[in-house]
Amino acid sequence: MADFVGALDQGTTSTRFMIFDHGGNEVARHQLEHEQILPRAGWVEHNPTEIWERTRAVIESTLNKAHLTHADLAAFGITNQRETTVVWNRRTGRPYYNAIVWQDTRTDRIASALERDGKGDVIRRRAGLPPATYFSGGKIQWILDNVDGTREDAEDGEAVFGNIDTWVLWNLTGGVNGGVHVTDPTNASRTMLMDLETLDWDDELLSFFGVPRSMLPRILPSSAPEPYGMTRPGGPVGGEVPLTGILGDQQAATVGQVCFAPGEAKNTYGTGNFLLLNTGEELVRSKAGMLTTVCYRFGDQAPVYALEGSIAVTGSAVQWLRDQLGVISGAAQSESLARQVDDNGGMYFVPAFSGLFAPYWRSDARGAIVGLSRFNTNAHLARATLESICYQSRDVVEAMRADSGVALDVLKVDGGVTANELCMQLQADILGVPVSRPVVAETTALGAAYAAGLATGFWGTTDELRQNWNEDRRWEPSWTEEQRRDGYAGWKKAVERTYGWVDVD
Repeated sequence: MADFVGALDQGTTSTRFMIFDHGGNEVARHQLEHEQILPRAGWVEHNPTEIWERTRAVIESTLNKAHLTHADLAAFGITNQRETTVVWNRRTGRPYYNAIVWQDTRTDRIASALERDGKGDVIRRRAGLPPATYFSGGKIQWILDNVDGTREDAEDGEAVFGNIDTWVLWNLTGGVNGGVHVTDPTNASRTMLMDLETLDWDDELLSFFGVPRSMLPRILPSSAPEPYGMTRPGGPVGGEVPLTGILGDQQAATVGQVCFAPGEAKNTYGTGNFLLLNTGEELVRSKAGMLTTVCYRFGDQAPVYALEGSIAVTGSAVQWLRDQLGVISGAAQSESLARQVDDNGGMYFVPAFSGLFAPYWRSDARGAIVGLSRFNTNAHLARATLESICYQSRDVVEAMRADSGVALDVLKVDGGVTANELCMQLQADILGVPVSRPVVAETTALGAAYAAGLATGFWGTTDELRQNWNEDRRWEPSWTEEQRRDGYAGWKKAVERTYGWVDVD
């Protein structure tokens, strides 16, 4: 039997391919960034063709680095930035338009109209989501309504839709030469088009957005004993490997953190922050601004659900300090700069660049730095930026507690920002619970590998996966209750200052 599993992690800012052994240890990886296309305020796009080229390159480079071939891989899993929407021609393989990224807000009028027309409650009940710019349904509608020829081709069965998982898998399995057009429930549950109970596309929801059913991929399990398809011999893998795992990135991180029991939660720190709480086979409908989503579905087992708190801008706020303001030269410098001061000096930064996601869902909000005085320095701004990541996470934890009645004992964390030790200490201080980072911090790719490997028998059970999890570092809270209370009160005041900046019809 082959000794390794490969996982493609196609994220918001980069694409990486990673290879893992049976112990869940990283064997090799390669990663490449892709362009962030910003045509106007609030619009965020990616070039799907560039993403496919990066995918090819990272797979080839990783295999070469590790001196491995397709024959060494028992399975192949995919994890992806969710909600980012691609519409392409199945005959030519060409996208009709750039991928519209999950952060993009151009569909705010579509979302507002759904709410105004009374369709919002139907979407919440069936799909578990509020009408929001975040999700794929409005993005598909925008492309159909604004890109010449797309709607006609969609009605004729030529134009098809996929989140990035579907686009990449279609290309890996042959593209125009027999490419497989599928997705899994974790990605489908992010479209506003799938019924959470039936795990199928819902005709009434499709009618709200004017999306023909023929555009949509088949929904198959997240871990598929019968492969979705095989990688093609002429492709980047160099031969046939079964594609058996698909998980949206945040669900993949939940699996990578082995949060398989109801009540277990993880927080991923990337471009945004995403906190998921496993609710088991129970579909918990949020009353506090959380999303109800599919956590995973393994083979023919019942689906497992989750409550999710999605935060749009966290790690990308640090990127903004670097790229737009020039305050730091690299992400690591945000920590050393912030350590020059003992607190935020009364300054709060709410990075609502594309509105506020959970638990507020305010598309009219925009970023604000408040509480400034002449005393404040760039070090205070760096610290306020790190604190904004942690305060937004606390907002989500408070909402989850209200929905589930579950109080966190410890927060499992992963993702790139967890390398920032000051930020993780601040997270423990602001939450008042310990924060735990695993040895393998890139749990998104690991979760996709686990889903793929479980399907082929490379791993036998989820209990076997639990044995792979090891803690690398734990941060204990050091703030007093008074510091925690006062700091959070200041944050809540700052959030209120961001409301109503943009007029939404």
